[in-house]
Amino acid sequence: MEIRLQEESAIKKIINLQEVDSTNNEAKRGAGLGAADGTLYIAETQTGGKGRRGRQWSSPPGSGIFMSLLLKPGISPDNASMLTIVAAMAVVSSIEHVLHENNCTAECHIKWPNDIVINRKKVCGILTEMSTGLQDINYVVIGIGINVNTKGFDEELKLTASSLYLETGICFDRNDIITAFSKEFTKYYKQFLCTQDLSGLMAEYNGRLANVGKQVKVIDVKQSFTGTALGIDSRGELIVLQEDGSRTLVSAGEVSVRGLYGYV
Repeated sequence: MEIRLQEESAIKKIINLQEVDSTNNEAKRGAGLGAADGTLYIAETQTGGKGRRGRQWSSPPGSGIFMSLLLKPGISPDNASMLTIVAAMAVVSSIEHVLHENNCTAECHIKWPNDIVINRKKVCGILTEMSTGLQDINYVVIGIGINVNTKGFDEELKLTASSLYLETGICFDRNDIITAFSKEFTKYYKQFLCTQDLSGLMAEYNGRLANVGKQVKVIDVKQSFTGTALGIDSRGELIVLQEDGSRTLVSAGEVSVRGLYGYV
């Protein structure tokens, strides 16, 4: 793929791969070999793509974007999980850009914390992994899978998963999406590094959040409860107003959130 990188981009180098087990694994291997901060690994297909909680991510050749960004930020490990939300904002902005360029009116939203949905169906997933020392970060890998021109899904997935093509009828140039992502991620990443939290991005994120104002069911290991999603705080935690009037902060690593009516 030929990607146009802007000056001062957070993405410094691109490595194109025909086939790999997963781009996250490749990025971690690269980190172990001294790959530089800002290296983006892109594969035509993955034989072992994965999502959150070990779920498999379908990676048919030539249809989607399968990429992982290796970062070495000078931030506290406690703040690294917020990079997933930074990446989600960059992806949704990138998709919106190409939709607009193709005169498409489909609306793109974020399902907390980092799934990208169109018409209530998931078109993108993000998986962040990191390696840390006692007090610092060795590296962070942000894996992104976008269903771009996928023509169909297995029976068990078609109710919740989709692609840009299936939702719009348009075949998109994957290079355009990745080029837009490099620009958008650089913008949001710089904002995040200034504060090392999401205080400067909260309002925009909440404006794109499909869960806002919706009733959600929070499923925890210890308990489950329903409430109304109010948006995120500066740490990226979901604020849920419970039926008794109390507010609970939900962390992405602790729970999963499912809308009570449909996917989001």
